[in-house]
Amino acid sequence: MATTVFFDKVIRDVEEPSTAIAIEFGRSSAYGQNLMYFTLDDKMVIVDEKTGREIYDAMQRLAAYLSYDM
Repeated sequence: MATTVFFDKVIRDVEEPSTAIAIEFGRSSAYGQNLMYFTLDDKMVIVDEKTGREIYDAMQRLAAYLSYDM
């Protein structure tokens, strides 16, 4: 399985920095397809294309709502 990492960071709560999770996500060629994968605190999931597209859409809407797209 080949992967391409797009994000890999320990993220911390804005008010409680001691509360943190390790998050990594990217592309995986597992199962003979290019699919999104997510790793949270060493637990990995590879999502199907439909779910990947739903996540993409939701993150775009969230970024727009927060004006991150400006």
